[in-house]
Amino acid sequence: MEENGGAGVTGLLIGIGDGLVALGQNIVLAFYNLALALMNAGSWLDWLSWQNTTEDKQSLMRFVYYGGSSEFFFVVFTTFLAITAIGLWKRNFLWACVRGLETLANGTGRLFAWAGLLMVLQQVIIVIMQRIFTRPDIALGFGIPFAKDISWYAEELKLYNALIVALCVTYTFVQGGHVRVDLFYAHISHRAKRVIDMMGSLLFMMPLAVVVWLYGWFFMWRHLIVPKPSASDTLDRLVMKARALRWNVEIYGPSPNGFTGYFIFKVLLVAFAGLVFLHACAFFWRSFLEWREGEGSENKYLDKDSLGEGEEAYEGTH
Repeated sequence: MEENGGAGVTGLLIGIGDGLVALGQNIVLAFYNLALALMNAGSWLDWLSWQNTTEDKQSLMRFVYYGGSSEFFFVVFTTFLAITAIGLWKRNFLWACVRGLETLANGTGRLFAWAGLLMVLQQVIIVIMQRIFTRPDIALGFGIPFAKDISWYAEELKLYNALIVALCVTYTFVQGGHVRVDLFYAHISHRAKRVIDMMGSLLFMMPLAVVVWLYGWFFMWRHLIVPKPSASDTLDRLVMKARALRWNVEIYGPSPNGFTGYFIFKVLLVAFAGLVFLHACAFFWRSFLEWREGEGSENKYLDKDSLGEGEEAYEGTH
């Protein structure tokens, strides 16, 4: 019994050691893979100047493969580690990274938040055209009208909602607008809060963003091209498939006269994952800097929206 227990512990330690060795090897290889990708950018970016050649098709398949590959993951992960290491030495550099990523989140969110107003206005127009003028369609534009069935505009409302959810998520996080269930967080010390925030970004935000990205990346491309790529396909297999590649963008939804841009939802899923991962990095770095610099650095450089005078009274009602 004791021998079996000892063998189990030994096997566990060996497994952990092998895992750490593999992790170290992948981190070292990330520098090589990044340099190789930059020096051979044409092999996976030539498809951007699409001419329907075999080289373009192979380039697109390489782009699809590497976008969801372990090589890409370790390049991103190693970049995060490198920036963190530099930040330990140069805190101003890390603050600049935090401010840059939070500016991206705020700028993107403030822009696409206007989709909420467009959604309301379009819904009002749909009701008026349908109930008052009894029109089956709506034509917009100057010179060349853009005419679509009422059901097309009704289904397009989902797009506005998706824009808000996918592209305003990190903006809402920066502004502290997400719902939080607080059992003990508010009553602990400043440094303990920052430790919890760092652990939350590492254990929850980043893994979730990676999982959504890996799922959404191939899900998106399966609705843009054929033959449909799979996460289990090797690079050589995808390059072989490139000979039969053609664009097959999904434009039709469940309704015959409905919205014709359903592929955009798949693109937004990938954009959502990318924004969440970037902000998880920013949140980790901010939490670390606030932990290191003390309570006086809380919300340092944080660009929060203000309602002006009387804001405190307004927030107190929510």
